[in-house]
Amino acid sequence: MASPASAHDPHTSVPSRPHRVAWWPWALALVVIAVAIRCRDFGNPVIHVDEQYYLLVGSRMLDGAVPYIDLWDRKPVGLFLIYAAIRLLPGDGILAYQLVATLFAAGTAALVMYGARRLGAARVGAFAAAVAYLLWLSLLSGRGGQSPVFYNLFTAAAAVLTLRLPALAAARRPGAIVASGAAACLLAGLAIQTKYTPVVEGAFFGLAHSWYLRRAGGSVAMLIGAMLLWAVLGVAPTAIVVLAYWLRGPAVFAAFWFSNFASIALRHGYPAAKIAARLAGTGAQLLPFILCAVAAWRCRPRRPETYIVFGWLGAALVAFAMIGAFFDHYALPLMVPLTMIAAPVLDRHRAAIVALLGYGALLFVARVLLVPTDAASARAVAAVMRTYDGGQCPFVFAGDSVLYVLADACVPTPYAFPSTLAYDAERGATGIDEAAEVRRVLAGRPPVIVTMDEPFAPWNPDSEAAVAAALRRDYRLSLSVPREDGHLLAYVRRDRLSAGR
Repeated sequence: MASPASAHDPHTSVPSRPHRVAWWPWALALVVIAVAIRCRDFGNPVIHVDEQYYLLVGSRMLDGAVPYIDLWDRKPVGLFLIYAAIRLLPGDGILAYQLVATLFAAGTAALVMYGARRLGAARVGAFAAAVAYLLWLSLLSGRGGQSPVFYNLFTAAAAVLTLRLPALAAARRPGAIVASGAAACLLAGLAIQTKYTPVVEGAFFGLAHSWYLRRAGGSVAMLIGAMLLWAVLGVAPTAIVVLAYWLRGPAVFAAFWFSNFASIALRHGYPAAKIAARLAGTGAQLLPFILCAVAAWRCRPRRPETYIVFGWLGAALVAFAMIGAFFDHYALPLMVPLTMIAAPVLDRHRAAIVALLGYGALLFVARVLLVPTDAASARAVAAVMRTYDGGQCPFVFAGDSVLYVLADACVPTPYAFPSTLAYDAERGATGIDEAAEVRRVLAGRPPVIVTMDEPFAPWNPDSEAAVAAALRRDYRLSLSVPREDGHLLAYVRRDRLSAGR
């Protein structure tokens, strides 16, 4: 945060306002670039296991399913509402969510460009930073509809409002700061209902507004009232959801509370070597932005906006570390402040634009373009499920939950995200006996069981043993198709093999 001395420095107190130029050509260009980067995956149902499940839950919500009761997960209901709204569009929802996610990504990139201008970057550097944001989304498993692809738009908009604070304080406009804080905290509240970790960033935006409200001459009474208003607006979206579940009765509310706030602490940790490998991989991809951040911090004199954006980056880093799993897509929220910070550095060193985007393009070719999509594999397995279901519910034990959507199949368990029952990290973390739930599903003799020969994570041994025994006894392998480093396997119950044709 800016010191009293720096706040009165003529070089740092008033930011250079973005020049009043037509923004729509730049925004349109970002939409075109976003489509170009992401179009390879349009229609691909298996971009990432997470968004497959969001689509499944959103789809079934339109049929009356209640999240956490009929389909279990830990994500806030706001994320599922986004997917439910998308499912109102024509089609099976796969292309629709990818197109909507592309628009969210392009909108966030436009805010990156605007925020970079607030930090003093010229249009070229700001635009390059926005393009880098779009490119690195795909490198960090954000090619489709991961939750940060959506909520980054809300946090970026809140951050742009926060970057206006030095100018508002210099102009002695406390009322405008109160209004800005209200909008920023409400935006943060929407982000929190898409994933809970942005609560840290939302708290930072509120504190930054509090600081500048006093700098603008706001009284103590105004500050207290404003902070209460901002807190209420930030909490409001989640409070509405909590109230909605509370009104459904004690059992429903208990299930909601456990899944959203208690179960995360019960998950097994990952081995230190795996965590180190994930951090090393993410760090290697973020290295150009880390170097830009170091260069930006060393630049003198520092604008007040520089302190704000680095404070925001610090809050985003805390949120990144909160869960402790360190999957690469957990770093997606870091990309918004990092690309804004990088923009002025790219302006000063234009060769860095070529180096940055060239590095990103090479990674994109190696990590995206040269990797098979496995889309055909998923559709082939879904066809087997449709052929042999006989009006019963198939069971996707391991693999892809989107198979239920593709096959238009009923779901035999509320714990339909495959890792919940199949993998060891979730053993004892769901509030049930996972192996007992697997045995319950198997007792219903599902017509098709889908599993993998090389799981995405270590098996829950009890669950896997139950499935293996059932497959040996009653099922025959009908289809084996490539899926990442292994194969997706579709087993059909023997008595369904002739009846399904």
